[in-house]
Amino acid sequence: AGFPGEAEEPSSLLQRAVAVLHSSYLHSTSQGGFQYSQAILVENDLFLSELKAFARAKEAAGYSQEELQETFAFLLFDKEEEAKEVCQTGLRVNSSSISTLGDPAKGVYISKYADCLHPRPWYHGKSGYIVICKLIKGKVRAIAEDSTPTSTCPSPGYDCHVSKQGPTRSSPCRAFEQSQYYVYEVCGGSAAERPRQVCPYIFLA
Repeated sequence: AGFPGEAEEPSSLLQRAVAVLHSSYLHSTSQGGFQYSQAILVENDLFLSELKAFARAKEAAGYSQEELQETFAFLLFDKEEEAKEVCQTGLRVNSSSISTLGDPAKGVYISKYADCLHPRPWYHGKSGYIVICKLIKGKVRAIAEDSTPTSTCPSPGYDCHVSKQGPTRSSPCRAFEQSQYYVYEVCGGSAAERPRQVCPYIFLA
């Protein structure tokens, strides 16, 4: 699957990855709170070509440059093999326990902020693995969170749900849920197993 890539000096890649993370913190106090030790470039030609194909299709459908702009989003894993599996197979539906912004069987959840990656507080000494992904949000719909058992379905004409409320400081769990992107791709009436607009980019310890 083209993982890992060795096309770039590890030190410069780590610096680039850390710059992305630092610019994506929700809390300014997080700047000195995390240490990153290793970065590996994820080079998967299939995912990159599908990301570009998604952008071309949406541009032809009249999407604005703002809607087609690439941004970054983040996933946290406790186990290295779980993070590397996502790098190799992509982010697939049914991979989330959250359902507040949409049905996890029809889309994927990914974090907007690099320091708000888990529903429980990060404690001193904890380690983990982050996958930085490239993301094209497309048309975004802000919706009210739904905590009932019947999950919201993907919205026709849109590609992403976000919380109307945005992250609050009430609790780490609420902040985590409220700062998620719910991303989906519907083709011919059925949801894609792996939305093309999410592309694993850098694996980080």
